Amino acid sequence: MKTFFKKFKPAHYINYIAIGILTIVLSVITMTGGRIDSSTLFLLEKMSISIILAVSLSLVVGFLGELSLGHAGFMCVGAYLSGKVASLLVPSLGNGILTFLIALLVGAAVAAICGIIIGIPALRLRGDYLAIVTLAFGEIVKSIFQNTSGDSFGGALGLSTPRFDKKYLFIISFVLVLVTLAVVQNFIRSKHGRAVTAIRDNEIAARATGINVTKYKLLTFIISATFAGIAGVLYSYSNYTVQSAKFGYNYSIEILVMVVLGGMGNINGSIIAAALITYLNTKLATVLTGDLAVLQNLLYALILIVIVIYNNAPALKSFRDRFNLGNLWRKLIRHKHDPANIKDDTAKWDVVPTKIEMNEVLSIDMVPPEIKDNTGNGGDKS
Repeated sequence: MKTFFKKFKPAHYINYIAIGILTIVLSVITMTGGRIDSSTLFLLEKMSISIILAVSLSLVVGFLGELSLGHAGFMCVGAYLSGKVASLLVPSLGNGILTFLIALLVGAAVAAICGIIIGIPALRLRGDYLAIVTLAFGEIVKSIFQNTSGDSFGGALGLSTPRFDKKYLFIISFVLVLVTLAVVQNFIRSKHGRAVTAIRDNEIAARATGINVTKYKLLTFIISATFAGIAGVLYSYSNYTVQSAKFGYNYSIEILVMVVLGGMGNINGSIIAAALITYLNTKLATVLTGDLAVLQNLLYALILIVIVIYNNAPALKSFRDRFNLGNLWRKLIRHKHDPANIKDDTAKWDVVPTKIEMNEVLSIDMVPPEIKDNTGNGGDKS
């Protein structure tokens, strides 16, 4: 038990704790008859979807160091296939948890397969070339579903999907957020995650040390695509219609912005940025209606510019360091590490039972016997 608490690092679990507490509190409110308005429930569903997308893309962009612009394409595949399966199963199984689980498995599996198909040739590329290939994949997927027939996937009008009960879908969504965090964070902290970060830091050195670069790139890409497919399943269940126009290039860029604003390779930052951007988009769409709707993208862009400047401007570095949340936490909570609070060492020499007297140390003869024999200053003369 003591070993567990020594290895336990609260910083590694703060996101689990925060999201878990939020999920429990909101669940208790809804289960006990408390009233949460529909717009708030829908906002929570959208936030959970954005968090899953941002965390899964951070695995590729932040930890692997590759630029992927096709994340919305994997989400699109998961949304359409899971929505179609759910609509076929609802007449016989009903719109319950069993149908949801089957649709979830189908959406995640199909997205993973697409990740393999695209990843094998694409991940031999790097930089801008990989970004172009993944971007093309997203646009191809969108065009395929957009040009399907009405009987298959709805064509341009979209696919009609069953809507899950709002009182419970946000709970399921946040549970899946916790699953996403568990898989991604444990992967990153494992030996496989260290191999991935080694590839990001120096691919040539990683190859030289025996790391199978193609294998780890593909594995990372598959995990990221799988959770994008899960986000697509949640999207299909939170909306009555899935339209391919939603999963275009701009949506992939929006997910990438969440990762960049949160910090490359920063899971907690991606969570906060995803929730913040989703909240901004929703509120701006609600406030700016009618003729003011044209200002939504403008204000959204200005807010993002201000955030980027604040995070990267050299002139603001001292301000960021001074008011950094981590520094404030250390000042408020970890004051015991302040040098002024250091107490006397309890392991004093006069209470250590294995203490050796100084005169005994000085009296030890450190000259090896063979040297004594050669010099004639000691040793066996017989």
